[in-house]
Formats: sequence, structure tokens, C-alpha cells
Amino acid sequence: SVGMEPAVAYGAAKAGSVGFDPVAFFKHPRTILRLLCWVFSIVVFGCIVNEGYINIGSERLLCVFNNNADACNYGVTVGVACFLGSVFFLVLDFYFPSMSSIRDRKRAVLLDLVFSGLACFLWFVGFCFLANQWQATSPDELPLAQGSDAARATIAFCFFSILTWAVLTFSALRRFLTGSNPNMFTWQHLDPALGHARATPYPIANGATIVTTNPYQAPPFTETLDPQKLTQQRAMAPAF
Repeated sequence: SVGMEPAVAYGAAKAGSVGFDPVAFFKHPRTILRLLCWVFSIVVFGCIVNEGYINIGSERLLCVFNNNADACNYGVTVGVACFLGSVFFLVLDFYFPSMSSIRDRKRAVLLDLVFSGLACFLWFVGFCFLANQWQATSPDELPLAQGSDAARATIAFCFFSILTWAVLTFSALRRFLTGSNPNMFTWQHLDPALGHARATPYPIANGATIVTTNPYQAPPFTETLDPQKLTQQRAMAPAF
């Protein structure tokens, strides 16, 4: 049952136990990767929309990738989808530590894994598709090399997107498989548990020792624990 789950799940501390640190959040490698994916997707669909279409002697716009409209449409569609996905998962990362339900955390990590893997695959297909169509494009189809820089930039950032989404996929898979690891999906440093404090032995006069794991416990008295001597000490009248 959910009530039997540990207090730390999928790398996030118990909801409300640690305050949000915006500086640490934006310095986290996962946040940086999501921002890179966001920028790369803007570059891809921005290049295609602005300079990916040309007109030669007519009002009809042709795609610079071998006049193949499917190539331009594919790049724009994947770019916009990953742009929105990057924003969504940035917001999800922000709210993830406040989720009290472990099932919701598991679903969030699983959703991240599925989307990141799909995005990586789509960018790989897009890179191969656009590179192939650009290679098949003859110079005669692009007077004055119109749109060439935009086409090369699109292909390059498709390749960069493969790398960033692949790392995010691996990260999500690792978090999913090691769900209770507190260092996988959080930007806070959790306080060490007192249970891990080093045991402190205290010697006793008769050779025995008492070991305590409480770092704040005062050492016991060092008098002997011989029962006969303790009885004699109780029988003696106090001296004034």
C-alpha cells in the first residue's frame, strides 16, 4: 500500500520537508538539459519557418530540402512538440518535490521516460530525413544558395537534440529503476540521518564498555558495577 512506502521516493524528499532553492534548481544538470532542448527546438522550427521555404518564379513556396514539403513539415512539427514538452517538464520538475503521492511521482518519472525516449527517436529520424533530403538537393534548386545556412543549422541542431534527449532518457530510466534514491531527482541536499552517526564507546572501570549511537548522550559514570560494592555504598551513612 502507499502508506507502507518509504519517506523518500524517486529521488524527492518527503513533500514539504525541504524548501525550494531556485538557484540550485536552475543549476541542476537536468534543468540545464531541458533548457538546451527548449532552445534547440526553437532553432529548428524557427529556421524552417523563417528561411526554409523559397519561391522560384511563382508565389508558391517550396521547401529548401529537395522541394519536399514533408521534410519541412516534419521539422516544424517535431520542433514545436519538443518545445512544448520541454516547457511542460520544466514545470513538472518544479512541482515534483511537492508531490505527496508516490504513485504520482512514479507516473511523472514514467511520463518523462516515455516522452524523452520518443523525442530522441523522432529527432534521430528527423536528422536522417533532413540530411538525406538536403544531400539530394541540387544547387540549381537554390539560386544564390538561398536558405542554405538555415538548412545546415536545422540539421546540426537536430543532431544536438538527439544527444540532449538521449541523456534525458537515460536519466529518466535511471530514476525509474532506482526509484527511492534520494539524489536522483532533486536539487536539494538532504540532511544526513542521525542514525548514521558514529558509535561512541565509553570505558567503564571494570573493563566493560558501553557503546551509544547518540552523539549527544553524556558518558556514563565510571564507577565499578560490582554488586557487592554497590550494596556497601548504599549501606554507608552520609557524612556531614
